[in-house]
Amino acid sequence: MTVLTLIEHQDGRADELSLQALALARTLGETEGLLVGPGAGEAAAELGAHGVRTAHVAEDDRLSAYAPGGWARCVTDAIERTGATAVVAAGTNRGNEVMAHVAARLDLPFAANCSKAADDGTVTRVRWGGSLLEEARVHGEPLLLTVAPHTVQAAAVNGGEAGVQRFEPGLDEADLAVQVAEHVETVTAGVSLAEAKVVISGGRGVGSAEGFAILEELAGLLDAAVGCSRVVTSAGWRPHTDQVGQTGTKVSPDLYIACGISGATQHIAGCKGAKKILAINSDAEAPILASADYAVIGDLTEIVPAITEELRKTR
Repeated sequence: MTVLTLIEHQDGRADELSLQALALARTLGETEGLLVGPGAGEAAAELGAHGVRTAHVAEDDRLSAYAPGGWARCVTDAIERTGATAVVAAGTNRGNEVMAHVAARLDLPFAANCSKAADDGTVTRVRWGGSLLEEARVHGEPLLLTVAPHTVQAAAVNGGEAGVQRFEPGLDEADLAVQVAEHVETVTAGVSLAEAKVVISGGRGVGSAEGFAILEELAGLLDAAVGCSRVVTSAGWRPHTDQVGQTGTKVSPDLYIACGISGATQHIAGCKGAKKILAINSDAEAPILASADYAVIGDLTEIVPAITEELRKTR
């Protein structure tokens, strides 16, 4: 069974979520990779360590900007080149969009956000923000699926160097009708949510935009990123880029500190990848306590500064 994995990349390196998708792909059979866009050749070089036998690099100057239809054309062309019986991508916004285009072109079903898959088409899918696991069977070949973020651990294997095969996809103007015209850089200070080893998030219980000052102070001592729940962004206290949740950023830090967050399903979907969760909440019945490894019940405006003070004593 040949499994083709769509690899997202940036600055010549494969994206971590794509490496997680590769880990699931290896359970299905021999893995080959597909990379599209600038830097694809450089990113292909590291894939052998993750079990990729051959990396297919789509080359066309018109692919310098992301175009979902263009990427889908690259996938369908690569399926023909490899005879792939399964195609896997990361369950990112881009991965899900491209695979939806591929499914439409091939008139096949597509399973999004899977955590397991078998070569008979049986998949386990993460549903309802992570509160439900669905077992289903996908009927069609090739099997098309994306991997839910942080449900499979990326791991290197004793693979040799991947062979690189470059090809020109058969693009037409319709494939490029929709594409990214501009990138607006997000202004961030310190470590990003996606990369932070410690994330400190605030919810409605923080009380105001000014209330995040004590979280920022603690974050500075822990080299942490500051996040928030959706209700905070809806209130205008923090920008949407700080939101952790199903419709925000999904994080997987070593420690997630939730301050004044009730723990709605949508928020838990964004932080369930954390190795440990510490909840600070005045409500002993808050739903987030069911997901927390540790909990402190009390006023966060007293507890967070107390933690900061004790940390300063040890520095």
